[in-house]
Amino acid sequence: MFKKRIVVTGVAAITPLGNDVRTSWERLIKGESGIGPLSRFDGKDHETKIAGEVRGFDAEKFMHVKQTRRMELFAQYAVACAKMLLADARFEIVPERAHRTAVIIGCGIGGLDVLERSQTVLLKSGPRKISPFFIPSLITNMAAGQVSIFTGAKGNNLVTTSACASGLHSIGTAFSELLLGRADAVICGGTEASVTPLAMAGFNALKALSTRNDDPQRASRPFDNGRDGFVMSEGCGLLLLETLEHARERGATILAEVVGYGASGDAYHITAPDEEGVGMALAMSAALNEAGVRPEELSHINAHGTSTKLNDITETRAIKKVLGKHAASVPITGNKSMIGHMLGAAGGVESVFSVLTIHHGLIPGTINLTHPDPECDLDYVAEGSRKCEVRSVLCNSFGFGGTNAAIIFKQFAE
Repeated sequence: MFKKRIVVTGVAAITPLGNDVRTSWERLIKGESGIGPLSRFDGKDHETKIAGEVRGFDAEKFMHVKQTRRMELFAQYAVACAKMLLADARFEIVPERAHRTAVIIGCGIGGLDVLERSQTVLLKSGPRKISPFFIPSLITNMAAGQVSIFTGAKGNNLVTTSACASGLHSIGTAFSELLLGRADAVICGGTEASVTPLAMAGFNALKALSTRNDDPQRASRPFDNGRDGFVMSEGCGLLLLETLEHARERGATILAEVVGYGASGDAYHITAPDEEGVGMALAMSAALNEAGVRPEELSHINAHGTSTKLNDITETRAIKKVLGKHAASVPITGNKSMIGHMLGAAGGVESVFSVLTIHHGLIPGTINLTHPDPECDLDYVAEGSRKCEVRSVLCNSFGFGGTNAAIIFKQFAE
């Protein structure tokens, strides 16, 4: 085990279930879905006409209207979430603390919407009509950059971009920075806002999205035999990680501890996972080994569980490789059944829910699992949320390019 201990002292989320962490969590444990018909744009020509949109978000509650005009939605979500996070953690970034507070946020795609709009302007009106804010709005690292500007955090400021593993890689990187003594506190997690015409068309071209347009709330079906693809969604999930020493010094409330992180590559295919789950298993095993958590000691798995044919089977195989005979006895949750797939934000939001699962002793269920895939034969908590002591959670995220991440959160004990 490490000499330093790293703890979670605050969480925040903006999701299709709600514009704050409390509302999102309460609806999640009730088994409610945040998926609905597209409203962000006219999807009549698109094969998929549903998404997990964030509804009712008001950026002006967190910043001046002029600032919203120069910032794309993924960065707005990050700034709003960061402000809620610091309030939740009761953490003020004072000048003497600023250089020891880092911002590391995952984002897979960034400002795709501004790219689409600017391309239209270019074609219609020419290059001189492109806004000077186009590039600063587009780039993924503006999520971390804007959070730094708005909060005053002057420590390491970077983005992790690794497709759907971006958010979890962010938390793993933050964990590593704290262990190395490069910071005392880190704002980390993931943000994404890619419910756009081009993104939807692109994922449809890959045959990755569900086309269950007539029944949106039942479209995301992790581990179910009737699943036909993931549901695109958006949002942000952030955590405040601190060294235990720093958290104690300021009298922080500790929600959970981060005890292990694992990352790997499939070295296999640009979009498909290795069908035997070798790369996924490597990441999970590394996280468990670093945490010193034996398979029989693991309380819960928050699965990547995308609701795609290959991912769910492969993740199930990987879990069996890692846990062996104990795989069948570990409850597994598919949060994406209710919130859809947030791409780069997924690992951040699902880590927030993992921490709350420990804190409340309540495992959210997996909805829409009515006809289990015979090859997905583990305990996916399909009967609704389950009340029990949760001592440790393994949270998984996997992305295109064969990139894999896994993190272990543990119940904090002195």
